[in-house]
Amino acid sequence: MAIRESTIDPREAWRPFEPSSKQSWNNRLAAHLLRRTGFGGTISEIVEAQKAGHQAAIARVFDQTNDESLEEEMKSAARLITGGSDASQLASWWLLRMIKTPCPFLEKMTLFWHGHFATGADKVRNARAMFRQNQLIRKHALGKFGPFVKNMSSDVAMLVYLDSEENRKTRPNENYARELLELFCLGPGNYSEEDIKEIARCFTGWEIRRGKFHFNEYQHDKKTKSFLGASGNFDGNDAVEIVMKQDAASRFIARKLVRFFVFDDADISDKLVAPVAKHLRESEFDIRSTTRIILSSNLFFSSIGKKIKSPVELAVGFLRFFDASTNVTQLGNRIAGLGQRPLYPPNVKGWPGGRTWINASTVLARANLISDILKNDKTKFKTGSLQAWLKVHEDFKPKESYDWAEEFLLATPLSEETRKGFSALAKSADPIKSLAMLASLPEFQLN
Repeated sequence: MAIRESTIDPREAWRPFEPSSKQSWNNRLAAHLLRRTGFGGTISEIVEAQKAGHQAAIARVFDQTNDESLEEEMKSAARLITGGSDASQLASWWLLRMIKTPCPFLEKMTLFWHGHFATGADKVRNARAMFRQNQLIRKHALGKFGPFVKNMSSDVAMLVYLDSEENRKTRPNENYARELLELFCLGPGNYSEEDIKEIARCFTGWEIRRGKFHFNEYQHDKKTKSFLGASGNFDGNDAVEIVMKQDAASRFIARKLVRFFVFDDADISDKLVAPVAKHLRESEFDIRSTTRIILSSNLFFSSIGKKIKSPVELAVGFLRFFDASTNVTQLGNRIAGLGQRPLYPPNVKGWPGGRTWINASTVLARANLISDILKNDKTKFKTGSLQAWLKVHEDFKPKESYDWAEEFLLATPLSEETRKGFSALAKSADPIKSLAMLASLPEFQLN
């Protein structure tokens, strides 16, 4: 599955993709774009993207980043869950939003940044604070990264999660300063323990009062701090700006974006990400334009099947493909069993992803999840039933196999041996059994 990075020329990798005789713009590439930038499209959405051409399809991904059509529906759902301390309903609400949103790229970016600024509802124990953080992430998901980090630094859920709600000058809490450097902005090896101690002093006086962020100037350390080559009477916002000026910051964020959108390889060299990091610096860390470079590139369109679907991508993508919905509370519980429950990351590092999603037991559990979705009487298809869906799309379903699955649903083609076995099963009158078998295949796990 891994791309051999030694064979990649960074100059060619990030050039805009242009269809050619070797790699034409087809349904498979259109499906790849919709899977990576969201959770996949329906057959009609994929065909529409293919017919529009690659440039128009990419542009449409970035145009669909305002989901006002969902706001009233989602506000009514949010009112039911923001008053108590249990955020489990909020996780279900978010899954519903991912399934229904007309702007999947915005939700995909919100999920990405949630994993980056990982905050666990099990410790925060305040649904209102988690909801506000979720909205904050969505607001900044495609904006400038600097203001995003500043806002996350004073976010109530984050302050609680990293024990910074009472950060006093006599007892500076180093938790947030450490994660700001290691996990949020620079990465290991690009700072010292002394930098952590000094930056922690910058955030003294940042506390929570009556459920909201409050700056207590009497508890703020106003003495000179020295870190990362700078000295002065800095506060938390100053600290963020100084951290963002480090060369390591653009490389670190560029690498995380490339890993999320292109391939799961843990070791991505500075050489490969250098052009993306350069654009980040020159654009003042503009996420929208940076992701557009990545998603328009030769490397992106050559990376089909080089990622493993997360449990959320697996379930939400399957439902979106079939234009279906299901009981999101039950769905959330099943996804949690596969290792990913939105709003409940395992720790401050978030979900490691990649190959950690897959082992002998999770592959079976993934297939069972798809089977249970199809058998659940709460699962509703826009067409009325799975059988009706297959009839509507019979033009894509040859008599002897589900060829449409390879073209529209799978990232990579089936092996000849697998195709023969699947074709035989697909002739049966039980489409649920056929799709459950499809979900058990290695090809189904790839993105």
